Amino acid sequence: MVPVVAFLGGPELIVVGLIILLLFGSRLPSVMRSLGQSVTSFKSGLNDNDDDEKNPEKLDDKKK
Repeated sequence: MVPVVAFLGGPELIVVGLIILLLFGSRLPSVMRSLGQSVTSFKSGLNDNDDDEKNPEKLDDKKK
């Protein structure tokens, strides 16, 4: 069985992308905004974790 993606070339992918954009275009800004907030939150969490590893005494202060 051959995957469907094997039959899709450049022009077909553009048409599919345009159809998806027409169907979900109104929701796209909110999806992108929430994706950006998620990435920012993830990076912030990573930075907090790095700070905890560098300064373990701060971790004890947070627990108190």
